[in-house]
Amino acid sequence: MKNIFVGNLSFNTNEDELRQAFESYGQVERVSILTDRDTGRSRGFGFVEMNSDEDGEKAIAALNGSQIGGRTINVNEARPKAERGGGGFGGGGGRGRGERDGRGGGGRRDRW
Repeated sequence: MKNIFVGNLSFNTNEDELRQAFESYGQVERVSILTDRDTGRSRGFGFVEMNSDEDGEKAIAALNGSQIGGRTINVNEARPKAERGGGGFGGGGGRGRGERDGRGGGGRRDRW
């Protein structure tokens, strides 16, 4: 099984068009174009899973730099999904740390 990343897709390209382009090189297991959670519009990239690694390699070689929907697409082997940290909070900080305008601290205060 070969998972393939396809980038720089036109926002109008649909999964059927993408499937047709890849089916010339072998059996396509799955096609998914990622969409924006809020607008539902394509994010301009997607993934194609092909049954055979060999067929996937042929498709990558043939389709990388080709045109679909009037745009030159980028096609390469998908990297494994990166592990994402838990929780919805990241980075930032800065509040209530160290001295601020000479007043010191801030942060949590007892409220009783």
